[in-house]
Amino acid sequence: MRKGAYPAALALFLLAPAWYSAQDSTRQNWTNHVRIGAYGLAGNNAEQIVRDAEESGVFGIEIDNDIPGRYESFIHPEQKLNAIHAVAERAHAVGNRAFVYIAGTECITANADKTPHSVAKEHPDWLQRTIAGKPAVFGAGSAFWIAKGDEDVWISFYAPDWRKTYMERVRQIAATGIDGIYVDIPYWMTHFDGWENTWASFDDYTVAAFHEQTGLDAKKDLKIGDFSDSNFRKWIDFRIQTITDFMQEIDRSAKSVNPEIKIIPEIYPGIEEEAVRVGAEVYSLYPVVDAIAHEYEFGSGDHMASSRTPLDWFNYQVGMYSFRAFAQGKATWILNYSWDGDPKVDRRQAMMNLAMSQIMAGANFWDAPGHSMAGSNDLPTRKRIFSWIKAYEKTFYSPRIPIAPIGVYFSPPTRNLFTEDFLASYRGILILLLQKHMEFQIVTPRTLAEFQGSTLILPDVRILTDSEKAWFNSYVKNNNRLLITGKDATGLGNTEHVIHFSKCPGKDYSAALQNDFDASIPDREHEFLESLNAGNAVHVTASPQIAASIAQVEGKPHVFLANFAGLRGGMNPIQTPQAGVQVTIAGESKGVGFFLPFMGDARPLAGKVSHGSISFTLPTIEKGGVFWYDPDVEQILNHAVVRSRS
Repeated sequence: MRKGAYPAALALFLLAPAWYSAQDSTRQNWTNHVRIGAYGLAGNNAEQIVRDAEESGVFGIEIDNDIPGRYESFIHPEQKLNAIHAVAERAHAVGNRAFVYIAGTECITANADKTPHSVAKEHPDWLQRTIAGKPAVFGAGSAFWIAKGDEDVWISFYAPDWRKTYMERVRQIAATGIDGIYVDIPYWMTHFDGWENTWASFDDYTVAAFHEQTGLDAKKDLKIGDFSDSNFRKWIDFRIQTITDFMQEIDRSAKSVNPEIKIIPEIYPGIEEEAVRVGAEVYSLYPVVDAIAHEYEFGSGDHMASSRTPLDWFNYQVGMYSFRAFAQGKATWILNYSWDGDPKVDRRQAMMNLAMSQIMAGANFWDAPGHSMAGSNDLPTRKRIFSWIKAYEKTFYSPRIPIAPIGVYFSPPTRNLFTEDFLASYRGILILLLQKHMEFQIVTPRTLAEFQGSTLILPDVRILTDSEKAWFNSYVKNNNRLLITGKDATGLGNTEHVIHFSKCPGKDYSAALQNDFDASIPDREHEFLESLNAGNAVHVTASPQIAASIAQVEGKPHVFLANFAGLRGGMNPIQTPQAGVQVTIAGESKGVGFFLPFMGDARPLAGKVSHGSISFTLPTIEKGGVFWYDPDVEQILNHAVVRSRS
């Protein structure tokens, strides 16, 4: 059937993509649908903030009015609380949502060089410290946000008087009616210059808490930085659990006053080694908060979208799909940066590349210029992007359900202790699947019981609990296939359903990509690919420069496609268009395909039936797009007729 031959009623359906089917909202809330813009909140600009947000398509207004992160308002919060209440009322009056920024353990005293009243001067026992006792006190030059004369300190999670007051401030903020509390970088101080390898904090309160839990003296019984030392491993676990418990207490404190409020930490470490060092580990945090805002900057150069290489983009996709797996239906926000004055790259193209990459992974886009949170590199472009996301938000943010996936296992303790080896294998395998356009599902210890795929890959997984080993044993006994690359921690040995790869294909492919991305093709790992025993429920034929993700959305198979062909960091932000991409749906002989190009409109596609399957050739893909298949054309037409008559 020709494109122009579709009935008028179907055309009406295409103009109303957000209407035609009901969304499964059982596990979703406003955090799943935000389009974020940030604003500085003063005492009298609440109305202006909400008006500007509405005009630019923002849904989910971040307001910067930090109470505990500024010593003056930590002591006297009344004025800021009134401003937060005002913006919450204004936002709710127009059907919007607002959330307020607060610091985690950082606290700044303005003009500390001119006053005796500062955290370090009045409460030196609160401060995080190195093992040598050096306090976490910083001034201008340590970070771009610290002004001359200001004192910047990082406080111990275990300082009792500070923590008591902090949680009281959280309850007071929740009582204003604000929709969310955004907790910025609740970290152990290991990320400023000179502190990276301190594995702080060794303040008296923290040392005492560790001793109470383990019986160990953190200053004497650990080999700091030695991952083979069992006591240092306990220190790693303690530091991660400390931050997880802190965020859980914030959540509990806020909801004791306002049960509907959402808690969203901002975390910059992703799946890399920084998560272990800083202690804010997102896999552990997702269960105790409502969403996470990832300041995830994987990439080369200055971490801008404008400077990323195609390999950077693929690694970025791996990180975001990992977050979505950790989240288990909760929202994943991405606070990243598209452009910061690069003279060879069009800022608008960089913004669109960043947005495209995020929404194809199911993450929420936050537009911000440079390395700031507020503003935009190009407001008209933001309006266009947000308007388009709003029109198709159900396509991108409805739950994505696996169809017939290949599982890839993420092992938190393996990543914690054997980061380099594990990530090389894990990333390499996932990029391989993205480039081969095979359906994959990232599986974690929390989601093992839910996994229904017939093949599961363990990418150099070296640490497993007894319960994990028992699950894997049961899995292969049910005639499923377990692929083990690198080390084997399962104890299962070689069987018909357990395949070992002594030379890890993930590491091999990672090395090849780093050596020459353009020359590396996934078929080089043909032995590994053949062992996957992959199903063909949805088959995609496309260039390996396209990252493809397959899932069921609202009962229909979807393919999310991100094109990175031709991108050159710092040089070219415009993709090489990809023609001839095909999607085949097995076991089907009728129905309509649809293609939604990034920043375009959905259009119907006629399929070709052959050998019990139906195939669709997609229009040329520029930046990216989504394909979906609906076998019930008559139902769509009937719904569209009803809508047209109403």
